Amino acid sequence: MIADDQEMVRRGLRRILESRPDIEVVGEAEDGVAALEAARALRPDVALVDIRMPRMDGLEVTRRLVGSSAVPGVKVVVVTTFDLDEYVYPALRYGASGFLLKRSGPTLLVEAVRAAVDGESLISPSITVRLLKHVTGGARPAAAPPLEALTEREIEVAGQVAEGRTNADIARELFISAGTVKTHVASIQRKLGVRNRVGIAMHAWEMGYVARERPT
Repeated sequence: MIADDQEMVRRGLRRILESRPDIEVVGEAEDGVAALEAARALRPDVALVDIRMPRMDGLEVTRRLVGSSAVPGVKVVVVTTFDLDEYVYPALRYGASGFLLKRSGPTLLVEAVRAAVDGESLISPSITVRLLKHVTGGARPAAAPPLEALTEREIEVAGQVAEGRTNADIARELFISAGTVKTHVASIQRKLGVRNRVGIAMHAWEMGYVARERPT
Protein backbone atom coordinates (compact mmCIF):
# COMPACT_ATOMS: atom_id res chain seq x y z
CA MET A 1 0.00 0.00 0.00
CA ILE A 2 1.23 3.49 -0.89
CA ALA A 3 0.46 6.55 1.26
CA ASP A 4 1.53 9.91 -0.17
CA ASP A 5 -0.35 13.18 -0.64
CA GLN A 6 0.97 13.69 -4.18
CA GLU A 7 -0.80 11.72 -6.88
CA MET A 8 2.21 11.92 -9.19
CA VAL A 9 4.43 10.35 -6.54
CA ARG A 10 1.92 7.57 -5.85
CA ARG A 11 1.67 6.87 -9.56
CA GLY A 12 5.46 6.71 -9.90
CA LEU A 13 5.89 4.37 -6.94
CA ARG A 14 3.10 2.13 -8.19
CA ARG A 15 4.69 1.93 -11.64
CA ILE A 16 8.04 0.89 -10.17
CA LEU A 17 6.59 -1.73 -7.83
CA GLU A 18 4.13 -3.25 -10.27
CA SER A 19 6.93 -3.76 -12.80
CA ARG A 20 8.14 -6.54 -10.47
CA PRO A 21 6.26 -9.85 -10.75
CA ASP A 22 6.43 -10.58 -7.02
CA ILE A 23 4.94 -7.26 -5.84
CA GLU A 24 1.30 -6.15 -6.00
CA VAL A 25 0.05 -2.70 -5.03
CA VAL A 26 -3.28 -3.27 -3.29
CA GLY A 27 -4.21 0.32 -2.55
CA GLU A 28 -3.31 3.99 -2.17
CA ALA A 29 -4.01 6.74 0.35
CA GLU A 30 -3.59 10.51 0.03
CA ASP A 31 -3.37 11.38 3.73
CA GLY A 32 -2.53 9.80 7.07
CA VAL A 33 -6.06 9.06 8.24
CA ALA A 34 -6.90 7.43 4.91
CA ALA A 35 -3.69 5.40 5.20
CA LEU A 36 -4.78 3.93 8.53
CA GLU A 37 -8.25 3.15 7.20
CA ALA A 38 -6.86 1.54 4.05
CA ALA A 39 -4.36 -0.54 6.03
CA ARG A 40 -7.12 -1.85 8.29
CA ALA A 41 -9.28 -2.74 5.28
CA LEU A 42 -6.60 -4.13 2.96
CA ARG A 43 -4.12 -5.68 5.42
CA PRO A 44 -1.06 -5.05 3.21
CA ASP A 45 2.24 -6.77 3.94
CA VAL A 46 4.04 -3.42 3.57
CA ALA A 47 2.91 0.19 3.76
CA LEU A 48 5.04 2.83 2.05
CA VAL A 49 4.42 6.00 4.05
CA ASP A 50 5.40 9.59 3.32
CA ILE A 51 6.27 11.87 6.24
CA ARG A 52 4.42 15.08 5.40
CA MET A 53 0.76 14.30 4.76
CA PRO A 54 -2.52 16.08 5.60
CA ARG A 55 -4.66 15.16 8.63
CA MET A 56 -1.98 12.88 10.14
CA ASP A 57 1.74 12.79 9.43
CA GLY A 58 3.68 9.69 8.52
CA LEU A 59 5.36 9.40 11.90
CA GLU A 60 2.03 9.03 13.67
CA VAL A 61 0.84 6.64 10.97
CA THR A 62 3.96 4.54 11.54
CA ARG A 63 3.46 4.53 15.30
CA ARG A 64 -0.16 3.45 15.00
CA LEU A 65 0.37 0.85 12.31
CA VAL A 66 3.36 -0.91 13.83
CA GLY A 67 1.90 -0.92 17.30
CA SER A 68 -1.65 -1.76 16.29
CA SER A 69 -3.38 -5.03 17.04
CA ALA A 70 -6.00 -4.02 14.45
CA VAL A 71 -3.46 -4.33 11.62
CA PRO A 72 -1.16 -7.16 12.73
CA GLY A 73 1.98 -7.89 10.75
CA VAL A 74 2.07 -4.80 8.54
CA LYS A 75 5.60 -3.47 7.96
CA VAL A 76 6.17 0.23 7.38
CA VAL A 77 8.80 1.68 5.07
CA VAL A 78 9.06 5.47 5.22
CA VAL A 79 9.70 7.00 1.79
CA THR A 80 10.26 10.74 1.94
CA THR A 81 12.04 13.71 0.42
CA PHE A 82 13.29 14.77 3.84
CA ASP A 83 16.07 13.03 5.78
CA LEU A 84 15.95 15.35 8.78
CA ASP A 85 16.92 13.79 12.10
CA GLU A 86 13.60 14.78 13.65
CA TYR A 87 11.99 12.44 11.11
CA VAL A 88 14.54 9.62 10.93
CA TYR A 89 14.90 8.83 14.63
CA PRO A 90 11.20 8.79 15.58
CA ALA A 91 10.34 6.70 12.51
CA LEU A 92 12.92 4.07 13.44
CA ARG A 93 12.01 4.19 17.13
CA TYR A 94 8.34 3.65 16.25
CA GLY A 95 9.34 0.46 14.43
CA ALA A 96 9.67 1.40 10.75
CA SER A 97 11.32 -1.39 8.80
CA GLY A 98 13.03 1.04 6.47
CA PHE A 99 13.67 4.70 5.73
CA LEU A 100 14.28 5.71 2.13
CA LEU A 101 14.71 9.00 0.33
CA LYS A 102 12.57 9.40 -2.76
CA ARG A 103 15.70 10.09 -4.75
CA SER A 104 17.13 6.68 -3.79
CA GLY A 105 15.89 5.14 -7.03
CA PRO A 106 13.76 2.15 -8.02
CA THR A 107 16.25 -0.57 -7.08
CA LEU A 108 16.48 0.44 -3.42
CA LEU A 109 12.72 0.93 -3.25
CA VAL A 110 12.05 -2.61 -4.43
CA GLU A 111 14.77 -4.00 -2.16
CA ALA A 112 13.26 -2.17 0.82
CA VAL A 113 9.83 -3.71 0.21
CA ARG A 114 11.28 -7.20 -0.16
CA ALA A 115 13.48 -6.73 2.90
CA ALA A 116 10.51 -5.65 5.02
CA VAL A 117 8.53 -8.74 4.00
CA ASP A 118 11.51 -10.93 4.91
CA GLY A 119 11.85 -9.32 8.34
CA GLU A 120 14.95 -7.40 7.30
CA SER A 121 15.41 -3.64 7.10
CA LEU A 122 16.86 -1.18 4.63
CA ILE A 123 17.86 2.43 5.24
CA SER A 124 19.19 4.84 2.61
CA PRO A 125 23.00 4.67 2.73
CA SER A 126 23.40 8.42 3.31
CA ILE A 127 21.13 8.23 6.34
CA THR A 128 22.97 5.21 7.73
CA VAL A 129 26.28 7.07 7.53
CA ARG A 130 24.83 10.05 9.36
CA LEU A 131 23.27 7.86 12.03
CA LEU A 132 26.64 6.26 12.66
CA LYS A 133 28.36 9.65 12.89
CA HIS A 134 25.75 11.00 15.30
CA VAL A 135 25.82 7.95 17.53
CA THR A 136 29.58 7.52 17.65
CA GLY A 137 29.96 11.27 18.09
CA GLY A 138 27.75 11.28 21.17
CA ALA A 139 24.99 13.32 19.58
CA ARG A 140 22.29 10.86 20.63
CA PRO A 141 21.14 9.85 24.12
CA ALA A 142 22.69 6.70 25.55
CA ALA A 143 20.87 3.50 24.75
CA ALA A 144 18.69 1.99 27.45
CA PRO A 145 20.24 -1.11 29.01
CA PRO A 146 18.91 -4.41 27.63
CA LEU A 147 16.22 -6.26 29.56
CA GLU A 148 18.66 -9.16 29.69
CA ALA A 149 22.40 -9.13 28.95
CA LEU A 150 23.43 -10.17 25.44
CA THR A 151 25.87 -13.01 25.00
CA GLU A 152 29.18 -12.43 23.20
CA ARG A 153 27.79 -14.12 20.10
CA GLU A 154 24.64 -11.98 20.21
CA ILE A 155 26.80 -8.85 20.46
CA GLU A 156 28.67 -10.00 17.34
CA VAL A 157 25.38 -10.61 15.51
CA ALA A 158 23.98 -7.25 16.62
CA GLY A 159 27.09 -5.52 15.31
CA GLN A 160 26.68 -7.25 11.97
CA VAL A 161 23.01 -6.26 11.81
CA ALA A 162 24.05 -2.64 12.44
CA GLU A 163 26.36 -2.83 9.45
CA GLY A 164 23.39 -3.70 7.25
CA ARG A 165 24.19 -7.36 6.71
CA THR A 166 21.49 -9.93 6.02
CA ASN A 167 21.14 -13.22 7.87
CA ALA A 168 22.94 -14.98 5.02
CA ASP A 169 25.80 -12.46 5.14
CA ILE A 170 26.14 -12.86 8.92
CA ALA A 171 26.08 -16.65 8.63
CA ARG A 172 28.99 -16.57 6.19
CA GLU A 173 30.94 -14.06 8.28
CA LEU A 174 30.54 -15.94 11.57
CA PHE A 175 30.61 -19.48 10.09
CA ILE A 176 27.18 -20.43 11.43
CA SER A 177 23.91 -21.37 9.74
CA ALA A 178 21.33 -18.80 8.62
CA GLY A 179 18.84 -20.52 10.93
CA THR A 180 21.14 -19.96 13.89
CA VAL A 181 21.48 -16.30 12.94
CA LYS A 182 17.69 -16.00 12.82
CA THR A 183 17.46 -17.50 16.30
CA HIS A 184 20.07 -15.06 17.61
CA VAL A 185 18.27 -12.10 16.04
CA ALA A 186 14.98 -13.11 17.66
CA SER A 187 16.70 -13.47 21.03
CA ILE A 188 18.39 -10.07 20.66
CA GLN A 189 15.07 -8.39 19.82
CA ARG A 190 13.50 -9.92 22.92
CA LYS A 191 16.35 -8.91 25.19
CA LEU A 192 16.50 -5.35 23.85
CA GLY A 193 12.73 -4.92 23.75
CA VAL A 194 12.79 -3.79 20.10
CA ARG A 195 10.42 -4.64 17.27
CA ASN A 196 12.79 -5.27 14.39
CA ARG A 197 16.34 -5.22 13.01
CA VAL A 198 16.38 -1.45 12.87
CA GLY A 199 15.95 -1.37 16.64
CA ILE A 200 18.82 -3.82 17.01
CA ALA A 201 20.99 -1.71 14.72
CA MET A 202 20.32 1.51 16.60
CA HIS A 203 21.15 -0.12 19.93
CA ALA A 204 24.33 -1.62 18.47
CA TRP A 205 25.44 1.74 17.09
CA GLU A 206 24.80 3.44 20.41
CA MET A 207 26.58 0.75 22.43
CA GLY A 208 29.59 0.63 20.12
CA TYR A 209 29.10 -2.96 18.98
CA VAL A 210 29.86 -2.01 15.38
CA ALA A 211 33.39 -1.00 16.33
CA ARG A 212 34.13 -4.27 18.11
CA GLU A 213 36.97 -6.28 16.62
CA ARG A 214 35.80 -9.31 14.69
CA PRO A 215 37.22 -12.72 15.54
CA THR A 216 39.70 -14.11 12.99
